Amino acid sequence: MNIIFYITGLLLVFAIGFLISNNRKDIRYKSIGIMLGTQLVLTFILLNTKIGIISIGFVSALFTKLIDLGVSGVNFVFGGMENKGEFTFFINVLLPIIFIAVLIGILNHFKVLPFIVKYVGLILSKLNGMGKMENYIAVSSAVLGQTEVFLTVKDQMDSFSKRRLYTFCTSAMSAVSVAIVGAYMELIEPRFVVVAIVLNILSALIVANIINPYELSDEEDTLAIESHKKRSFFQMISESIMDGFKVAIIVAAMLVGFIALMNGIDYIFMLAFNVSFQTILGFVFAPIAFIMGVPWAESVSAGGIMATKLVTNEFVAMLSFKEIAAGLSPKAIGIVSVFLVSFANFSSIGIITGSVKALSPKQGDEVAKNGLKLLLGSTIASVLSATVIGVFL
Repeated sequence: MNIIFYITGLLLVFAIGFLISNNRKDIRYKSIGIMLGTQLVLTFILLNTKIGIISIGFVSALFTKLIDLGVSGVNFVFGGMENKGEFTFFINVLLPIIFIAVLIGILNHFKVLPFIVKYVGLILSKLNGMGKMENYIAVSSAVLGQTEVFLTVKDQMDSFSKRRLYTFCTSAMSAVSVAIVGAYMELIEPRFVVVAIVLNILSALIVANIINPYELSDEEDTLAIESHKKRSFFQMISESIMDGFKVAIIVAAMLVGFIALMNGIDYIFMLAFNVSFQTILGFVFAPIAFIMGVPWAESVSAGGIMATKLVTNEFVAMLSFKEIAAGLSPKAIGIVSVFLVSFANFSSIGIITGSVKALSPKQGDEVAKNGLKLLLGSTIASVLSATVIGVFL
């Protein structure tokens, strides 16, 4: 039965992608097939083999320890402010991001992350036949996030063609940042976070290959990564601390605004129709959730969470999901969890447009023009990742 839903999920992704494709004749089905097979193999290894289970356990324990260490710094500054026995989201989940941002800064400073990202991207390019830069952006987006990744190629931004820019931005919107992975693991099962990060890299490239296929000349297929200006170690630490703090504050502000807005909309819908806005969204997205493999009896609840993520952001959806997860089956929990781990939502259109526009006004206008198409592409990439994990649950 799982295989049937895998096929229906694939058909949904391909149907939408094919419908809006820029160049249907040049879709490279062989590359797509190789990447789909790679997704299945990697997911099986991570969820069903000893080495995979140990690896996920190690990553989960690592981020749990990092969060604990981050909280120790938070407690020194804010100790006593939180309500005893209560879980304070800002203090326990968001502020530890600062410490993780520092660690990422250190790994970047000593060229550890750039080395890993570059060569994983090169290996992927051999696997799928896509450009070196396409694969580099896909992998580095999963580490750096959708805004920071473009800083590493800022001097080349003006030279990227429109077709390549769409692929780059689809990967960026389909990814998450390692800096907030620990926060995700506080809200959903860590194993699903790890699997989603791996799957989303390939899902974004698969979807881009359907919607936006193209061939590159040898001259175009180059990989040149910008080096950050040389900073002292302690200057880097200071800047990383401030970067992490900015992320925590921005996420907190987004949550305050979006959760209040959603509650306000729910209140209006309850008064007018005696049904919540999220329930209505759930009915709209229920068929999609079912096609992905969510049991029909749970599809409305799952669809409501998926829609919430699309119209707000993943944190708002994860908080709502945490409240209802106990009443869902393991399969529904896994599928929805993987779907939530990405930046594919309406607010990301503005974020990624602003990020690119700051580096290249011309390219920023191009991203804005394709904003809805980017959102659709990154969303069906999330659908594909969630469909894949359903095969193994």
